[in-house]
Amino acid sequence: MADARSLCPSAASIAIVATLDTKGPEVSFVRDLLLQIGRPVLVIDVGTSDAPGISGDVTRAEVEKQGGGEAAFTRSGGPAAALTVMAAGAKAVATRLQAEGRIRAVIGIAGGKGSALFKEAVADLPFGFPKVLVSSARPQLLASFAETTDIALFPTLVDLFGVNDFTERVLRNAGAAVAAMEWRKPPDHRRKVVGVTAFGVTTAAVSQCVALLKAAGVEPIAFPANGAGGRLMERLVLAGEIDAVLDLTITELADEIAGGSASAGPDRLTAAGMTGVPHLVAPGAVDMINFGPRTQVPQKFEGRLFYQHTPHTTLVRTDVDENRRIGMMAGRQLAMGRGKLTVLFPSGGFSDYDRPGQPFFDPAADQAFLDGLRATLPKRADLRVVDCHINDPHFARAAVDWILATLSISEKAVDGQEVL
Repeated sequence: MADARSLCPSAASIAIVATLDTKGPEVSFVRDLLLQIGRPVLVIDVGTSDAPGISGDVTRAEVEKQGGGEAAFTRSGGPAAALTVMAAGAKAVATRLQAEGRIRAVIGIAGGKGSALFKEAVADLPFGFPKVLVSSARPQLLASFAETTDIALFPTLVDLFGVNDFTERVLRNAGAAVAAMEWRKPPDHRRKVVGVTAFGVTTAAVSQCVALLKAAGVEPIAFPANGAGGRLMERLVLAGEIDAVLDLTITELADEIAGGSASAGPDRLTAAGMTGVPHLVAPGAVDMINFGPRTQVPQKFEGRLFYQHTPHTTLVRTDVDENRRIGMMAGRQLAMGRGKLTVLFPSGGFSDYDRPGQPFFDPAADQAFLDGLRATLPKRADLRVVDCHINDPHFARAAVDWILATLSISEKAVDGQEVL
């Protein structure tokens, strides 16, 4: 690949990532629009089939080389192999250009396969770095992007076969949007950031923790434990965006074990350990398995304890066996990591619905989680049983105290006044 400095010598460019053999007219339209606005442009060709109609500043051969492939290999390996090579190459190119300060934003123009490639190409770019995708891909694919990336999506609704009166409107809006976007690198001396996992039934605990962390001059970022939220937090931890994790709500493990709709996948609870980030864990909302409307609950759960949280959310109470397995999974995940680790077990219940007088109150099932956890939790972990409900102020105070002590942050607010 040509040296990045020679590609945009006077100012940072907006990179356009596209298959120039199939999206040439659309790329030309957006490129000309950006140039008219006064934005330098750098075109990255990720095509693999026909000869491109226009030239890319970074050719497909250079992208292919960066991805570890050669033309003969990519052509003979089939569409999946070609996509893998070009995605890896585009990621290497985009990451390098961004690190060198040679691009200020990136925009993709694609169909289904190209959209998947674009998602991989921008995967290592910082959170907040402008990423725009104009796509004709199916809505389900685009919806999955929104779960773990900050790509701004411009669905075309119609297919992309050149520029017409309809697609021009989308391309013009997307081009104007990316031209106006800015990237500002976070300051080196930013406040400490703590990721906090939240759910409706642990809101009281999360609210108290957020208030206490803010009072101590820490930046809390709440992630909904709905599958997408857990995956995003894990990704940001791996990216170095988060300094400690206050994992109050790990209900996503219940969905992973029991087949609910809010699983964050098999890697949940691993990022903090992999990076050595301080990690406090509590079994928030593991008393429930999440599903959509009552009609969507699988037949195998018939006869179990249900609770209709909303018309669109049905909760199934986890039983003794499931809770033991959830505890064992949590321990195994945490055992793979390093760094400081504490687990707080609230003996009074795991959620608003898991307390005396509420439908999911079941001390035996909660104890099963603790038993399973003890069977697999690493010896380096500090396991504490806290004699209160997870939403009690005492529990939030204990959790935040550990986070602040681990981060070596004093119990003083920013203005110097004592918090306690």
